[in-house]
Amino acid sequence: MDTLYWLDQIQPSERNWVGDKAFYLALLLQRGHPIVPGFVIPAQVFREFLEKINWLEPLFADLPNSSLHVDVDNGRQLQAIAQQIRQAIEGTPIPDAWLDCITDAIAPWSNSVLMLRPSVALQSGMNPMLSNRTTGILETQVCGVERVAIATHLKRIWAELFRAKSLLHWQRSGIQIQDINLAVLVQPLKSAIASGDVQTTAEQLDIRATWGLGKALVTGEVVPDVYQVQRQTGLVQTHRLGSKSYGYRMANAPGEINQAELRLAPDSDGYLQPYLLAPDQQTQYALSDRQLEELIHLAQQAMSDIGSLSHLEWMIYAEPDAEPDSDPALYLTQIVPLLTSPASNRSGAAASLVPEPMPPPFAPTKRSPELAQSLTTYPTFRGLAASRGGMFGRAWVVTDMQTPPNHIPAGVVLVAPTITPAWATALRHLTGVITEQGGITSHGAILSRELGIPAVVGVVKATHHLHTGNAVFVDGDRGIVYRLDEATVGPSEAADVIADFPPPTALEPRLSGSSLPSAEPWSSFGPTATRLLINLSHESLLARAAELPVDGVGLLRSEILLRDILDRYAAKPDGLLNHRAELTEHLVQHIQSFAHSFAPRPVFYRSLDLRSHEMAAAPGQDILPETNPTLGMHGTLSYRFQPALFEAELVALRRVQQGYSNIHLLLPFVRTVEEFHFCRDRVVQAGLTQNPEFQLWIMAEVPSVVFLLPDYVDAGVQGISIGSNDLTQLLLAVDRDHPQLASAFDQRHPAVLRAIQQLIQTSLQLGIPCSICGEAPSQYPELVESLVRWGITAISVDIDAVAQTHRAIARAERSLLLNAVRQTILPDDHPNDHP
Repeated sequence: MDTLYWLDQIQPSERNWVGDKAFYLALLLQRGHPIVPGFVIPAQVFREFLEKINWLEPLFADLPNSSLHVDVDNGRQLQAIAQQIRQAIEGTPIPDAWLDCITDAIAPWSNSVLMLRPSVALQSGMNPMLSNRTTGILETQVCGVERVAIATHLKRIWAELFRAKSLLHWQRSGIQIQDINLAVLVQPLKSAIASGDVQTTAEQLDIRATWGLGKALVTGEVVPDVYQVQRQTGLVQTHRLGSKSYGYRMANAPGEINQAELRLAPDSDGYLQPYLLAPDQQTQYALSDRQLEELIHLAQQAMSDIGSLSHLEWMIYAEPDAEPDSDPALYLTQIVPLLTSPASNRSGAAASLVPEPMPPPFAPTKRSPELAQSLTTYPTFRGLAASRGGMFGRAWVVTDMQTPPNHIPAGVVLVAPTITPAWATALRHLTGVITEQGGITSHGAILSRELGIPAVVGVVKATHHLHTGNAVFVDGDRGIVYRLDEATVGPSEAADVIADFPPPTALEPRLSGSSLPSAEPWSSFGPTATRLLINLSHESLLARAAELPVDGVGLLRSEILLRDILDRYAAKPDGLLNHRAELTEHLVQHIQSFAHSFAPRPVFYRSLDLRSHEMAAAPGQDILPETNPTLGMHGTLSYRFQPALFEAELVALRRVQQGYSNIHLLLPFVRTVEEFHFCRDRVVQAGLTQNPEFQLWIMAEVPSVVFLLPDYVDAGVQGISIGSNDLTQLLLAVDRDHPQLASAFDQRHPAVLRAIQQLIQTSLQLGIPCSICGEAPSQYPELVESLVRWGITAISVDIDAVAQTHRAIARAERSLLLNAVRQTILPDDHPNDHP
């Protein structure tokens, strides 16, 4: 290793070797911004290390220069190749001379913990935005200053490049391994007082803050404080106190640690220690007014110097040699440009760090200057952030909801008035979703989240402002849609520009990175008493979802399973009911797949809940339009008037039951005990109760169930699943699909929480299990602690919320145990001994 690259000395010509994250921090540091000092282990070192490995497989012998094309659709081959390469990297020693160089560099820091950040640059001419899309692909490592620790974690970052999900990401993005320069930024880590991030848009700064190091924020263990700030003026428009019970600091950080905190296990490597926040600290904002003002000014200046909207990360800590009464220092720890453009760069000495040419990420250098200038500003349209992630694509606008879903091309961004279950099969092949109607608990939002497709709902007049063929970017994290300005560019040139966008990662469910959790997050928590289930309806997700360490499927939506067969009878006047044998066979095949994949774990099949406004376009369905569909003919009430479909479902379940005993029935939208009686009689007639393991549950989403649950149990209900989405809208009289009422649709409202608490505690008294399968635990992880404390037996969430929910359950259960220990050990007359 010839040299290390220090942040205060990095030059424009060295950008490819230090990576974009390190490069932009260097730019800000040399501009005078507060940046934690550090150095970069350049990408050349990684390439040299790969050349030193004694590869047993000839395929990998020329790995640094090889395209390494892998069949990413062959899961076993992908995993096998990834494991071989990673084992070779982690098993090869780093030369002593290299470690000497690194340890000599960190010696002056007098620090016991290091932070190693991957910093990627792509070869010249490639889309620079892709180098920053490594969250969930290449993870930051925290390690000690010992040689063994440095070597282990440095190789761990290098090996991350060859994980299965990483190979999938790069290959689907059209990037070959030899095009990637992977450097590692090394910085000292200190125990932060507070930390967070800043997301910038053309109009505002979205600031998040929490106590301690940022791990609790990244892993979703806390709900941060949130500020929305007018970007130009710095005026705070809104702010909301988060829910923060825990923080993270270095495991060996000085300061008093009480006995309860000693039982909170450090992270898997032992470098970070969670700690309980004092009660008064939990109710305080992590940022003081002065610190907030300083952060706003710093973010504004950083964007000015970078010349781009950006994502920033920050931390506040007390300098070890500072005066006792001095203010803690605010530092920027990361900056990621979002819409970088040379035309928007400011003049000045540090700006010369930006190499020329540096084209906008949406257009190649061959475009005309007028076009390049027009791309620096994009019209934006705001809605509700419904499904996380961001993706570019061509818009495909649908205004007639009678349009057959199979007429929508694969790989487009669908722009429509709304999304109903009838579109489920088409969604699998989309790049993004934009709707005019619907809230974050609408079916379109739920389906998009399950499939991992970025979605923004409630965009006013989206079908008017966007046109088929428009180049758009769907930001499902912030609820923003960016459109290329055709008024300036013109349709033909817009078509050229879209060709330069990164391709969709796949034309199948996008379960990579943060969308598909791995088993690793469970290693530090172990099993929980509260069962963790998943909401799952798409068979295409089944194989990978079944590998997760969850306890089963808490909600299998039948409407999704039926879409294919409903589409099949689109043109047949006799409709579906005259083809019940085929319907039954169709259901048997699909339900068996779920039962087989999860056996012996339970699968709760929710029978059909066809609502008129969602199924109006469904072929073969004789459903009259209704003024108020939510209160109309659907759920178990509809079975009494049209029992044929329900009976076909029961026949299918009975056939599946012949081979699998883990399939159970969940009845939807039960209004009265009489409706349940009707359904239970038919369940018995179908023979399902002959299997002693079979369970018949109901959805608890109509308020009447809250008051009559004992009567339902007397009638034979064996368990309930709380549907927080419908329960909220019925309790608060707020349409969950109305985007303008989104702020009033609050699943944390005291009335909703009191109803959920009563359902859970009544279930405990009656001796039946109680689950929850609505969106509340996914949207508001802080509710998990209350659910566990009240006695919930299971929580069922979408796939992308599995990891954060498991962490929340584990922490809630651990907190209950700690409280029990405190009550046992600490005398009642010493309340001040409690943390």
